[in-house]
Amino acid sequence: MIAMRRVLRKLLVGSVLLLGLHQAASAQQLVSIKGEKVNMRAEPTLAGEVLFQLGKGYPLRVIERKGSWFHVVDFENDKGWVARQLTSKTPHTVVKASRANVRSGPGKGYRVLRQAEYGEVFRVLAKRNAWVRVKGEDSRTGWIAGRLLWGD
Repeated sequence: MIAMRRVLRKLLVGSVLLLGLHQAASAQQLVSIKGEKVNMRAEPTLAGEVLFQLGKGYPLRVIERKGSWFHVVDFENDKGWVARQLTSKTPHTVVKASRANVRSGPGKGYRVLRQAEYGEVFRVLAKRNAWVRVKGEDSRTGWIAGRLLWGD
């Protein structure tokens, strides 16, 4: 009987730990801005001060949920709140380096198509090793080294 209680206690503790890990992991999901101009606010309410306006596709990491709002952080570590319905799970990324070469293939040996600037947002199309295939606002595609990007 005592052995059975120990087993049940271990199972209960393990279940609680797994539930906590699942909640923490799901709270750290990445989302992207769905609209053209979305307000990031200081508080999770429409009356909250507008801190920034975010453009379409801008990637954010969710750090907390409160009702219909996400508490988010961006690649510059700015934090605020956005309405959940104004976000999407469509993967996007942002250039975190001062400049990044957009190449014709996933490697340094491929031709440079253009240079992307700090803060430029791209839709993520694919990943191969340490490279990310992206699509820009102008619909052109290319590959960028993942270490130069933040987001998906």
